[in-house]
Amino acid sequence: MLHQHLQPAGAAPAGLPSLALPAEIRAAIKAGAWIVFNVSGGKDSSAAMFAVSIVLDQLGHPRNRRLVIHADLGRAEWDSTPAMVERLATLADLPLCVVRRNAGDLFDRWAQRFENGKRRYEALETYNLIGPWSSASLRFCTSEAKAHVIGPHLARTLRGETIINVLGIRRDESTARSKSPEWKADTRYAGADNSHGTRMMLWHPIVEWTTAEVFAAHAHLGIPLHEAYTCYSSSRLSCRFCVLQSIADARASASAPANRDALIHLCGLEAQSTFSFQPARWLADTAPDLLPRDLQIRIAAAKIDAQHRREAEGAMPKGLRYVKGWPPRLPTLSEAAAIAKARAPILARHHLANRFPTARAVRDRFADLIDQRRSA
Repeated sequence: MLHQHLQPAGAAPAGLPSLALPAEIRAAIKAGAWIVFNVSGGKDSSAAMFAVSIVLDQLGHPRNRRLVIHADLGRAEWDSTPAMVERLATLADLPLCVVRRNAGDLFDRWAQRFENGKRRYEALETYNLIGPWSSASLRFCTSEAKAHVIGPHLARTLRGETIINVLGIRRDESTARSKSPEWKADTRYAGADNSHGTRMMLWHPIVEWTTAEVFAAHAHLGIPLHEAYTCYSSSRLSCRFCVLQSIADARASASAPANRDALIHLCGLEAQSTFSFQPARWLADTAPDLLPRDLQIRIAAAKIDAQHRREAEGAMPKGLRYVKGWPPRLPTLSEAAAIAKARAPILARHHLANRFPTARAVRDRFADLIDQRRSA
C-alpha cells in the first residue's frame, strides 16, 4: 500500500490538504458504511481514493467494506486506462469491480442518437435535426454510461446497506462544478423511502483542492499517473476525445498513436452528420493532417452543409421552435410553407424521405401531433 509510511492526523493526512469530511459522512463511516471509490484512472479520483483511505484507516473503518468501481466506456477509453485502473486498485489493496453499459459503448450511443434523430426528423416529430453529440448541457455520456450503470449495480449488489460513493470532483475544475457540495444524498437508485433500506450518499472529499495540490498528492503518496499526463501532457484524463475537452487536451490525445482510429471514427461521424463534435469546434480541425484525404474532403463538404442547415432552420418560424409539449400551435399556411422549404434540403442531404413536402402536409402533420398530445 502506498500510504503505510504516513502518519495521518484528523481529516488532513500528513503532507496533504484537508479533506472535506462533513458530519453526515463521518457518522456513516463510523457506522460501517460501504465506501466505493469511483475511479476513472485520472488524477482526481486517484488522489481522492488514496487520501481518503488514510483517513478511513485512522477512523477504524474496516477495509473489507471498501471497493473500487470503474465504468468502462469501451472505445471511448484510452487503451491504457483499464490496466491503469487495475494497477491503482492493486496498489490500494482493494477489490475492483468493472461495469459496462449493456447497449453498446459511448461511440455506439452517439451514432444511435443521430439515427434516432434522423428518424424523428423524417417523421416531423422534431423541429430541428438533432446531432449525435452530448454537450455541457446534455451530459448523457456521463449519466448513461457511468452513473446509470454504477448506481443500479451498487443498489443491487449492496442491497440494504449504506453506500458512500467517493467522487474526485473539485470546485476549481469548472464553473459548473464551482458550487459542488461536500456531500449529498443520492436517491436516484435507492430512494429515501425504499423498503429494503439501501441508502446512497455522494462524497466529494477533495472538492476544495486545487489542481496543483492534486498533482502534489500524487508525488507525495507515490501514486502513478496515467500516460495522458506523463507522455502526452494532457491537463486531464477523460475519454480519448471529450465534448468538454480543451483544444490543447484534444491535440494531446490526437498525438497518441493509439488514439488515431478513434479520431478518424469520430470525425467520420462529424462528416456524416454535419454536426461538429463541440458546438464551436470541429474535432476534425484538431489534427487534420492525421485524417485520410477522403475524410478531409468529406469534412469540408460537411462544414458547408452545416452552414446551409443552420441558415435553413434559422429561417423557420421562431414562434414554433421546440418547447416542452411541442408543437405549441398550428402553423399558418405561410409558416408551414417555410417549414417545408427549410426541411427539403436537409432531408435530401441525409437521404431521408420527404413525407411532408407541402404547406398543407406540414400543417396537417402539426394538427396530428397536437391531437396525439391532447389524447395522451
